[in-house]
Amino acid sequence: MTEPHRQTGHGPFRVEQLHEEDRYELSDGHPIYCAPAGRDHAHQSLTGSLVLATDPVAEWSGIDAGYRSDAGTLRAPDIAVGPRPEKDGWIPGAPPLAVEYAGRGQDEAELQDRIADLLAAGTRYVWVVRLVGPRRVEVHAKDEPLRVYGSDDTLQAPGILRNPVLVRALYERETAHEAVLTNLLQRQGYDSLEAVRAESEARGEAQALLTVLEARGVAVSEAERETISNCRDLEQLRVWLQRAVVVDTAAALFQ
Repeated sequence: MTEPHRQTGHGPFRVEQLHEEDRYELSDGHPIYCAPAGRDHAHQSLTGSLVLATDPVAEWSGIDAGYRSDAGTLRAPDIAVGPRPEKDGWIPGAPPLAVEYAGRGQDEAELQDRIADLLAAGTRYVWVVRLVGPRRVEVHAKDEPLRVYGSDDTLQAPGILRNPVLVRALYERETAHEAVLTNLLQRQGYDSLEAVRAESEARGEAQALLTVLEARGVAVSEAERETISNCRDLEQLRVWLQRAVVVDTAAALFQ
């Protein structure tokens, strides 16, 4: 949520008095109204959420997910990354990683209260992405000094994310898309796009090898066919392909 403003003269309230359609958070029972996001805040928080949500070890993530740490505290970070909630409704505890985009009109005192609430409830890292001034991310962690990272730096969240996150990827759509592609490939067992291309080329070589053997009438057992089809070493496949034009048996390929 963005541009929160503490409402005075109301409360204290309890979390169960709020409904999902209410645009309020609670801090020690005091309601905090959260206005809709502006253009930059909405666009860039979505950009960052794509990067974090697709990390190979990110189990679950949410935008504006409401976390209930006690009867009077409900916080909804712009982006939350953590374990998959067991039930619908307010999520107990706090996310291991919380990201806040701070733009124009940001109430700095309220932001610090929000950070303090999250860290007290168990959040390990709060990343504050600044949308005003030089691109930078402030990293807050309990009992640790504030760290500030610039546009060319990378962020890490050990035990929460596998891959380091470029600060630029939390701002720039194209950089974010590159990170998302890498993340999605890793989720499928590939290190990179180059690994996918290499596998595709290896499959092509293996098929060519089997085609040559078949054309020459060389019998290939199921075990030999599996060895050839599963090989991803391009140089080895090319050596076998050269031998395939002269051998009398498939077994001779592997000698």
